[in-house]
Amino acid sequence: MKQRTADSLIKLFNELFSDNLNTILVRGEDEPIYLPADDQHPQHRIIFAHGFFASALHEISHWCVAGDQRRLLIDFGYWYKPDGRSAAEQAEFEQVEIKPQALEWLLSVAAGHKFHFSADNLGANMGASDSFKENVHQQVMRYLNEGLPERPAQLIQTLQAYYGTSPLTPALFSLQDK
Repeated sequence: MKQRTADSLIKLFNELFSDNLNTILVRGEDEPIYLPADDQHPQHRIIFAHGFFASALHEISHWCVAGDQRRLLIDFGYWYKPDGRSAAEQAEFEQVEIKPQALEWLLSVAAGHKFHFSADNLGANMGASDSFKENVHQQVMRYLNEGLPERPAQLIQTLQAYYGTSPLTPALFSLQDK
């Protein structure tokens, strides 16, 4: 089985999407960000944090959810408040993270990489709620039963072929170990 490295993921993603969608995956040194093409950079850039494989998968999942117009906006134009969100703000955060984290879970399994739910609110000492985990799990099941959008489906096939992982089935996705 091939090693899961940021470099291999960058190579696979860029081979798949740099020409046809003008988007590249880039190792970042700081916080992750999505930057659309501009005068200095002819390609859209998904910049992930600190070379972490999981960060790359998470940022890719947001790109997979974003539509054509949102992919023309910095960070897809999404609201984001860093650590220290209130319970109400955390609930709003979890609502918009269901589809991206469902896709991240699918991408993680396709790459043979362990998936972890992200509440992204360490400062408030809040982990991912049980209801959030269940909502993400239900979205994974919907994707498996109803089909995936084109971009994540292409990437999942590429990851499975490269890393030699099994086809995605509901049995691979359980909340028992999460």
